[in-house]
Amino acid sequence: MSNAAAGLPVTIRTLRASDRDQWASLWRDYLAFYETSVPDRIYDVLFSRLLGDDPRDFNALVAEVDGRLVGLTHYLFHRHGWKEEEVCYLQDLYAAPDMRGRGVGRKLIEAVYKAADDHGAPSVYWLTQEFNHTARDLYDRVAVLTPFIKYQRA
Repeated sequence: MSNAAAGLPVTIRTLRASDRDQWASLWRDYLAFYETSVPDRIYDVLFSRLLGDDPRDFNALVAEVDGRLVGLTHYLFHRHGWKEEEVCYLQDLYAAPDMRGRGVGRKLIEAVYKAADDHGAPSVYWLTQEFNHTARDLYDRVAVLTPFIKYQRA
């Protein structure tokens, strides 16, 4: 990205149907970062969920600079056994490599915080891999590291 583009404002907004190709490119890069991939049909399923109106399904926000999508986040609200109100799980967060360090990730997280507040869900949580040091530097500034360890079915 050029120095001139570095000063352009970042807009955070909801995902639109017309974003499909740029969104898919960002999500593919996100999955590659975590050394995984999914079949093409999963892109269709997730994108449909992101645009759907089921309140129990995923929501999506994107970061845009000068008409180009440069970041994304997917999140959902769900009940919690220990709380009366719902909680918010931030499942995916990604900023294009040329936009890292420019506040894109922070703005996306803050937008999820606002969406959670608007929804009446004061708790927002997410997972990351231990080796994701760049992101963890940001997370340490905007959240609190918990002592939980994730297990999953083998």
